[in-house]
Amino acid sequence: MDQIYDSSNIQILEGLEAVKKRPGMFIGSTGPRGLHHLVWEIIDNSVDEALAGYADTIDIKILKDEIIEVTDNGRGIPVDTHPKTNLPAVETILTTLHAGGKFDNKTYKVSGGLHGVGASVVNALSEWLEVEIHRAGIEYYQRYERGITQCTLEDRGPTDKTGTRISFKADREVFKECHVYDYETLRLRIQQMAFLNKGITFKLIDLRNSEEISDTYRYDGGIKEYVEYLNKNKDSLHEDVIYAEGEVEDIVVEIAMQYNNAFNQNIFPFTNNIHNIEGGTHEEGFRMTLTRVLNTYGKTNNIFKKDESLLGDDTREGLTAIISVKHPDPQFEGQTKGKLGSTEVRRIVAQILSEGLERYLMENPQSARIIIEKALLASRARLAAKKAREATRRKSPLDGLGFASKLADCREKDPSKAELYIVEGDSAGGSAKQGRDSGFQAILPLRGKVLNVEKARLDKILANKEILSMITAFGTGIGDEFNADLARYHKIVIMTDADVDGAHIRTLLLTFLFRYMRPLIERGYVYIAQPPLYKLQQGKYVDYAFTEAEMEEKQKALSKRAQTQRYKGLGEMNPDQLWETTMDPEFRTLLKVTMEDAMDADRIFDMLMGDEVEPRRDFIQKNAAYAKNLDI
Repeated sequence: MDQIYDSSNIQILEGLEAVKKRPGMFIGSTGPRGLHHLVWEIIDNSVDEALAGYADTIDIKILKDEIIEVTDNGRGIPVDTHPKTNLPAVETILTTLHAGGKFDNKTYKVSGGLHGVGASVVNALSEWLEVEIHRAGIEYYQRYERGITQCTLEDRGPTDKTGTRISFKADREVFKECHVYDYETLRLRIQQMAFLNKGITFKLIDLRNSEEISDTYRYDGGIKEYVEYLNKNKDSLHEDVIYAEGEVEDIVVEIAMQYNNAFNQNIFPFTNNIHNIEGGTHEEGFRMTLTRVLNTYGKTNNIFKKDESLLGDDTREGLTAIISVKHPDPQFEGQTKGKLGSTEVRRIVAQILSEGLERYLMENPQSARIIIEKALLASRARLAAKKAREATRRKSPLDGLGFASKLADCREKDPSKAELYIVEGDSAGGSAKQGRDSGFQAILPLRGKVLNVEKARLDKILANKEILSMITAFGTGIGDEFNADLARYHKIVIMTDADVDGAHIRTLLLTFLFRYMRPLIERGYVYIAQPPLYKLQQGKYVDYAFTEAEMEEKQKALSKRAQTQRYKGLGEMNPDQLWETTMDPEFRTLLKVTMEDAMDADRIFDMLMGDEVEPRRDFIQKNAAYAKNLDI
């Protein structure tokens, strides 16, 4: 297995100045996302070493003052002199863009980083970075500040360990918006990497506070365990996870899948540990083959009635699947690696899934029949939904179903400037209609609690008037006709009361958007309004407080004669108050709904809105201490 890994493997493409000038080009942003991206780049290097078979443990520590330390037990970065730079290979890697062992396809067969820019970009964007290498019985050390070498590579004497430790502190002159690492963001991504790379131990330790927090992940079952984890709160239709793997033309493919009794589908494709949010050729190969294999099995085994057959959506209802491809030279569409474009992968995934799934169905006839019957039910519901969906096709969003009286539209026709407020109840709707700026703000009042779509098929969902009102107002259609480009508003604001009922309605609305209109969230079109909880008045002076703590602070600043009013609902505010506190773009606070991790979001939505009571109770008990703004 051992092969030569020295400075001859390190290829140079260009220098580092561009990174300092335009950091966003290399890490996406200089906000929280970019800050955490620095950690992913260093971890990716250690994972590449593990995938090559030379490491099995990666430790990540968050130290005081937001210092990150990543340690692996691999071979250690090469330290011999690079022939082109006459510098140690480690210094070349850390100070030169596109210098690394990922371009010759010999050192690393596959790599998550792909561009070889990771370590040097982190170095350029760090106040300081230190590297400690244990290699060939010797410990080496070097320090850099903002990408500039501070000392020659230091020989610190003998060692009985192997591996690399990189410590760095992000440059606060670059990351002005955010310099604090979020433990949960790190934990979720590290757990995902453990699932995708079976047999590697990841340990995350937070040493910033007096009480140490840590999580350790290792999954010898890999993506099979990932599917089990994602289906944890669902009723699975078959006990075992269907698994297929193979290697064709140096491309390694793993597929794990399991059906449950839910109605939504969750297919998550990865290439070299990168989640391809927009899918690509691996997902296309999977979908096409799944439909073909299930149709063939259903017909061959006389499960179908005359002229019955399954479409793609039918075969994916209630399916959770992970498709993981390890590719030595993948091609992506766009800079974000959101979509895999390598055409040969479609054929290879199809071949490996076809063999694995056909074998599973043949060996497990009982499970096979349950899967086919689930898909047939979906097919019949699809035909019923087709009729119901006709109701959402209108020449104008104001036609039919009494819709004209519900939606108070705005005059603005440019979706990028138009806003739609979804408001709970008629009284709040009335205040919002009177208080809004009708030039660009539309109001859609909803009556009562929206249907919980977690427990319903599309045909039942389309029979719900409140949901029909939203679909019609958005203009996007739904199901296989959904098109986010047709959205009539690029700000959809959920505005509910600041109490338990309001929170429940908000969750129901988010569940609907997450399950059936996810691209609206992914594009950043969905927001949550933040109405005040309290009104404080002393004489003619009026102020508002959005939290309990803010109210107490403002009360202290005013005299005891100040009157405090607790708003029980939006309907208690007059139009002027609602405008100035919650709807005026100059003063309002809107929370943007993001989708940093669709898989974890899916699991939490399922737990909160699904049928299983026990996981929901455990979640509430564990997180009750963090709950705020609840009416008791």
